[in-house]
Amino acid sequence: MRRTEIKLADGRELIYFDEHEGADRSEPDRRDLPPPPAASQLRYDPLVDEWVAVAAHRQTRIFLPSTAECPLCPSTPTHSTEIPAYDYDVAVFENRFPSLSDREGEPAGELTPFTPTRPGVGRCEVVCFTSDHNASFASLSPQRVRTVLDALADRTTALSRIPGVEQVFPFENRGVEIGVTLQHPHGQIYAYPFLPPRTKALLGAARRHAERTGGRNLYADVLAAERTAGDRVVVSNEHWTAYVPAAARWPFEVHVAPHRAVPDIPALDEAERAAFGPLYLDVLNRFDRLFDLPMPYISAWQQAPVHEGRDESHLHLQLFSIRRAADKLKYLAGSESAMGAFINDIRPEQAAERLRQAGR
Repeated sequence: MRRTEIKLADGRELIYFDEHEGADRSEPDRRDLPPPPAASQLRYDPLVDEWVAVAAHRQTRIFLPSTAECPLCPSTPTHSTEIPAYDYDVAVFENRFPSLSDREGEPAGELTPFTPTRPGVGRCEVVCFTSDHNASFASLSPQRVRTVLDALADRTTALSRIPGVEQVFPFENRGVEIGVTLQHPHGQIYAYPFLPPRTKALLGAARRHAERTGGRNLYADVLAAERTAGDRVVVSNEHWTAYVPAAARWPFEVHVAPHRAVPDIPALDEAERAAFGPLYLDVLNRFDRLFDLPMPYISAWQQAPVHEGRDESHLHLQLFSIRRAADKLKYLAGSESAMGAFINDIRPEQAAERLRQAGR
């Protein structure tokens, strides 16, 4: 993989990840852009011990543009986009409308004695998987999936070095039902200056399990139990298993996990990286075949925090959809949205069986 860094017209960083030598990445960004926004503001919610980012500049971001106006397609001689090159394999760049930024923001302060504020220091990046606007991640080649994985490893390592960053979170939103604002196949990376609620919960449970069992890894034990039980396993290979969690929250939810306990994507070895793509593409295509419709989904890499809990963590990919039937979506209403208490409409064992059947 060849890696090339350039600067966009407003000073933001863009990195090309090319599968072949010789790609010309000298095309400059010819746009006249305003400076990037300052960092957002973080506000502490003392009632639940969580931080909330307030990023009002995101109200002006582009929303479902036409294909001709897509900012993630390659540039042309007559139309400049976020990516100056006329073609590319994988490209990663700083989000123009970031929720978190390493640029200067409002100084720390407090709204009340219980609600301190601080700058939303961190970074948000966009990961373009392909120059083909009409593609999807499921249509990528295993080689391209490997390029994306290597790019995510590169960015995880780099973003983990930013002062104040506590966790690096790569993810993909797919489908207007999920709430995407751009149709071009892409993902994002958030570098958080705090531990998000799910990470705190995962880490707390893992630490309690380690204390009870003399240091055993909770996720590794759960994965081993699911592989032994087998009734919720969708597909597996030598290095990875894809399974529906026994307590899945979503109608169709799959964890894709390496058999070896590693903290993050950079820790995957060559064999594990090569084995991931074929299995993950298989799972994504099963999702699309469930209802013979493009499945809306969120694909979320659960990585270890940067500075703590790395021994207790176990890298895994959480893939889930809000579609529960061909003509029905699961909306997060009172119990889920207000109380965080999920009610699943489909038995996980049934979901696993339907996903197994979708591969035949």
